[in-house]
Amino acid sequence: MARGRYRNKEEESNERPKVKISKESLKQALVLFTYLRPYRGQFILSLVFIALSALTTSLFPLFLGKMIDAAVPGAGGSAGISSGAAMPFADQLRSVKWSLNTSLLLIFITLSFQMFFSYMRVYLLTAVGERSLAGMRKDVYSKLLSMPMAYFSEKRVGELSNRISSDLSQIQDAISFTLAEFLRGIFTLVIGLLFIFWISKELALVMLGVVPVIAILAVFFGKKIRRMAKKAQDQLAESGTIVQETFQGITVVKAFTSEFHEITRYVKSIFAVVDTSITNARYRGAFVSFMIFSVFGAIAFVMWYGANMIQSGQLSLGALTMFVIFSMFVGGTFAGFADMFSQLQKTLGATESIREILRSQSEPVSLEPIRIDPQNRILGDVRFDAIHFSYPSRKDTPVLKGLSLIAGNGQQVAIVGPSGAGKSTLVSMLLRFYEPDKGTLYFDGRPASSFPLSELRAQMAFVPQDVLLFGGSIKENIAYGKPDATDEEIMLAAKKANAHNFIDAFPDKYATIVGERGIQLSGGQRQRVAIARAILKDPAILILDEATSSLDSESEQLVQEALENLMKGRTSFVIAHRLSTIRNADLIVVVDKGVVHESGTHAALMAKDGLYRKLNEMQFEFGVVTQSLTDE
Repeated sequence: MARGRYRNKEEESNERPKVKISKESLKQALVLFTYLRPYRGQFILSLVFIALSALTTSLFPLFLGKMIDAAVPGAGGSAGISSGAAMPFADQLRSVKWSLNTSLLLIFITLSFQMFFSYMRVYLLTAVGERSLAGMRKDVYSKLLSMPMAYFSEKRVGELSNRISSDLSQIQDAISFTLAEFLRGIFTLVIGLLFIFWISKELALVMLGVVPVIAILAVFFGKKIRRMAKKAQDQLAESGTIVQETFQGITVVKAFTSEFHEITRYVKSIFAVVDTSITNARYRGAFVSFMIFSVFGAIAFVMWYGANMIQSGQLSLGALTMFVIFSMFVGGTFAGFADMFSQLQKTLGATESIREILRSQSEPVSLEPIRIDPQNRILGDVRFDAIHFSYPSRKDTPVLKGLSLIAGNGQQVAIVGPSGAGKSTLVSMLLRFYEPDKGTLYFDGRPASSFPLSELRAQMAFVPQDVLLFGGSIKENIAYGKPDATDEEIMLAAKKANAHNFIDAFPDKYATIVGERGIQLSGGQRQRVAIARAILKDPAILILDEATSSLDSESEQLVQEALENLMKGRTSFVIAHRLSTIRNADLIVVVDKGVVHESGTHAALMAKDGLYRKLNEMQFEFGVVTQSLTDE
């Protein structure tokens, strides 16, 4: 069985590539900050509130230490003054002594300011992030819609959806959260270091000799644990894939009595998860034990050293309390930087993906409502002049080899041929999904390249064999061909498509929801809705990929009648798989190996001993055998 990975959104997010932080990657990331430009006032104000929030948070240990000194008789004064020159304000702040009530009042005043500053920084950064990302989402989505078909043939739909959802969400988190936490960490780190050196240079040097070692070891353990967790996720996804494949192919499993094989395969997969999880648990246990020992051991060592300084009169109890809390701030900030660094790498990876999309070469399609210039209105004459073409991903395999074809205004042209002959490619060239490598496509005697691309496509309609309906109502799907159509126009198109009767039988009529990809409707109903959509568009050129090949007899007759209504008075190109449906075509073109092998009416082609006659005889013999088996 072909095996694909099934991952949920969270797992996809965890897999986002990390990019090495360099001058070039940061430069590319800063380009996206142009989306912040309309909101730069709010952004700058949010940075101010981040700094104020960090400052007010850092004042809490100071006031708490002063409160303890106020409660201890004889504390305060000159205790804790470090040797060497000091600024007058620093000396004054160190020697100031407040009462318990004053210290408590200052704490609550500071907390009130801190609460306001924190609220404003979160609100402003979130508002800026959401608004700027909305603009970025619009540009990325618009860019993707304007990409050529070659781009979509090389990319998976899930990958493109992930670019819009996960990657842009990662950038949004970076603006709204990671950036704020990083700047707040920087401010807290700087202020914390200033305070601990202000309290005691000697004790600060002792603390800084311990904290970086703990932080480095924590980063090492953290990386190892994340790798093991990711491995466990991959293995769990593998076991989920086995379950999914088994249930999807349950008929094959039972037919080949492979129950034991599938159970063995699943058990092997889940026990691999167990082994990885247990190994990861050992690392996590060691990490937790190490952190508990290291953190509390460091605090105990600093407290021991500080207690000796208190005994010698070098430090007050309140100053030691301040020092311990500031040390926790500094240590916590150091530990947080590791995770923020990882998030920054992911953000740079997401930014690189988005920048790649925004820099890609797109089609010259209009992203505004299409208005057709009278000079660009086509009648329906089409000419393929010596068209050569190879798909971009298979340049060494020619698909069309000098194909030439002329279709007059109002003609019904049927295109037939064996599989792989180039029929669908010819239609793609007609819609200008791809450009010829050599040769020219003409509309009404003018090169196709002389028409604005959107105006040209707006005058064509395409009804595929496998109809895709969007997940809205029947009315919305029919009106997709003409968004400003009235209810009367929509109903008239449905009647011409033999769709009105079944639509009218639904309780919600034209407001009936068709479900994802039109799953609530039968194949014949979907085909008739698609035909109504094409009729409403009233195109000059109609392109049909055999729309009746997979329908039952009753549905086929209704769809065939609707197609005949649709083809009246307009140039039609019909890719025919069932040759009995195109016998009345004005021109039948037999394509084989990228060239026109023969062309003419049904009668003229049947009179010759050519490929068309052979294809007809093969289908006739197959039909007779099938009918015989059915009768038996």
